[in-house]
Amino acid sequence: MHAIKADVASHFGEGDLSVAAVAARHSVTPRYIHKLFETEGATFSEYVLTCRLEFAHRLLTDRRLVGRPITSIAFDAGFSDLSHFNRMFRRRYNVTPTEVRAAERS
Repeated sequence: MHAIKADVASHFGEGDLSVAAVAARHSVTPRYIHKLFETEGATFSEYVLTCRLEFAHRLLTDRRLVGRPITSIAFDAGFSDLSHFNRMFRRRYNVTPTEVRAAERS
């Protein structure tokens, strides 16, 4: 499981990251990876989403990146759809990316 999570941590910024790609890199089946995550009470997709959102949050709170567009941060975190990013971010943090950025500026 550690190797699978490390792989995801290295590739979550790729918009096309899939369980099949991770499974192929580790010579296991996608179902095996799904079972590993089930033992932790999560899914592969939930874990990838968490990694992406945490990365985006870190970038949004980094004062050195205050001028970087939120769209760019979303894409770098592996999101291919800005609306989806905004919905997932708000669901996770109860604030919008813009609100997080504004709080860092003050």
